[in-house]
Amino acid sequence: MATDASRGTAWFGPPRHEIPAIDDAALIAARRAVLLLEAARSSGFTRWEAYLSPLPDRFRDGDIRDIRSAAMRARAAYGPKDSLRDALPATLTEPFLDAVDRLLKAIARHDLRSDP
Repeated sequence: MATDASRGTAWFGPPRHEIPAIDDAALIAARRAVLLLEAARSSGFTRWEAYLSPLPDRFRDGDIRDIRSAAMRARAAYGPKDSLRDALPATLTEPFLDAVDRLLKAIARHDLRSDP
């Protein structure tokens, strides 16, 4: 059992480094999130900068629950009415989306294997 100090709750599950597929996918998503964040800052998109700013650290340092939550937040940035695609270049948004989707698939695979 691990303790989530920020929330004061117990979380049952393996540490992320024990699941290389998730750890690797999360680190790739973190690197791509940093590129998007830098592009949002340099372009003056403060709304997207604020939205993206917590993601790299959560992908790099979070437990699996935090990583899943960050990935869902990242995925939500590609909505039908208001999308990251409308503000930043596709050369950055599409690789990030691909990395997030791969991460979510890795988490889903792990969840299927670990269910009793």
